Amino acid sequence: MIYVSASLWVLVIILLAWGVDRIWKGLAKPQTIRVFLWPAAILAQIGRVLALLITGAKVVKAPPENGEPGPAADWAPKMPVIGPMVVALVPMTMITCVLYFVGVRLGYAVVEKVPASTVSTVPPLTLAAFWDQLRALLTLSQGTLDALRNADLQPWKLLLFTYLMICFTVRLAPSPGNVRGHFGAIVVIGVAAGLAGTVLTELPNLIQGAWPLLALALGWLLLMLMGSLILRAAVSSAKVILKTD
Repeated sequence: MIYVSASLWVLVIILLAWGVDRIWKGLAKPQTIRVFLWPAAILAQIGRVLALLITGAKVVKAPPENGEPGPAADWAPKMPVIGPMVVALVPMTMITCVLYFVGVRLGYAVVEKVPASTVSTVPPLTLAAFWDQLRALLTLSQGTLDALRNADLQPWKLLLFTYLMICFTVRLAPSPGNVRGHFGAIVVIGVAAGLAGTVLTELPNLIQGAWPLLALALGWLLLMLMGSLILRAAVSSAKVILKTD
C-alpha cells in the first residue's frame, strides 16, 4: 500500500504546487514570477528540452487568422501518449533530485524536525480516516513552520534553504498545455514502483526513508498555499476598498 500512498501524496504535492502557481500568476505577471523563481525555471526548461530531444519534437505553430500572424512557435513531442509523460517526467525528476540535495545537504536540521508521522503511509479509505488525515495535515503545516523557525542553521543557510525550497516546490506545478502528461507520469511511476517492488524487496524501505522529505515538501506547499490565499484575499480587499468610482 505504500506505493499507492506515495503516488497519492505526490499527486497532492503537484496539485498544491499548481494551486500556488495559479494564485501567484493572478497577483503578478508570469514573467516576474519566472524571474523570481529563476533557478527552478532554468532547470525545468533544461529538463523539458532534454525530454523533447529524447522523444523527438516537431514545431507547432498556429496558422494566421484574418491576415494576423499566429502565436509564437512551440515544440511538442511526436509520440502522442508517451511523449507528454516523458516531457513532464524529466523536469519533475530533475527538480526532485535538487529538492533531495537541498533537504539533505542544506536543510537537514529542518527535515529531521518535520513531523513526518502525520503523513499516513496507508491511503485514507474511510470518511473518518479522511478527516483524521486532514487534521494531521494542519499539524504537519504547523510542525513544518516550527521546524523552520527552530532549525539550528546559520542565517544565510536558512535564507538560502527557504528560497530554494520556494523555487523548486512551486516549479513542480504542471507545465501549461501538458497537465495530462504530468498526471499520467505520476500514475506510471506508481505502477512501475509497484511492479519493481515485487523484485526489489528493499524498495519499500527506500520509500519509507524518503518519507520525511515528502512530508517536508507537502507541509511546505500547504504553508505556501495558505499564505498565498491570505495574500490574494488581502490584495483583492485592498483593491475594493481603495477603488475610486
